[in-house]
Amino acid sequence: MNYAKHIRTGLFAAGLMIVGAAAFAQDSSYKPATVWNFSSIKIEPGQFENYMDFLAKTWKKNNEFGKKEGYIVSYHVLQVNNPREGEPDLILAIESKDYLTTAQQLEVQKKYEAFMAMDQHKLDTASGERKVMRKLAGSMELQELVLK
Repeated sequence: MNYAKHIRTGLFAAGLMIVGAAAFAQDSSYKPATVWNFSSIKIEPGQFENYMDFLAKTWKKNNEFGKKEGYIVSYHVLQVNNPREGEPDLILAIESKDYLTTAQQLEVQKKYEAFMAMDQHKLDTASGERKVMRKLAGSMELQELVLK
């Protein structure tokens, strides 16, 4: 049995599948678009106004900086009306142009640290101090698919 021939045939078939997949992608009825990150926030009792103050000042300031730098397309605070057991009180939504490489993530992190005049240790501590106001109940990352 000629194993080299079988390997070549397998590689040829794999190549056809890749070309076929590329052609299918070109003929697809959608195209990948922006990336969305959603954070589910459970507000601690009696802390809604305090947390909203934080969002209106610091969180908004960070996201406006991200928009100015071109990383963020939009951001939103969504209230969950009549949350059921286990559901969050708020959803924080941030729309980004695209995914970032590791190098880009580090570059963005440095810019935010400089903008906030805080390093990662101070930013982490500040996040921990907000636990009296809220609990991060989960997060989700999605990519929009725009229909053609």
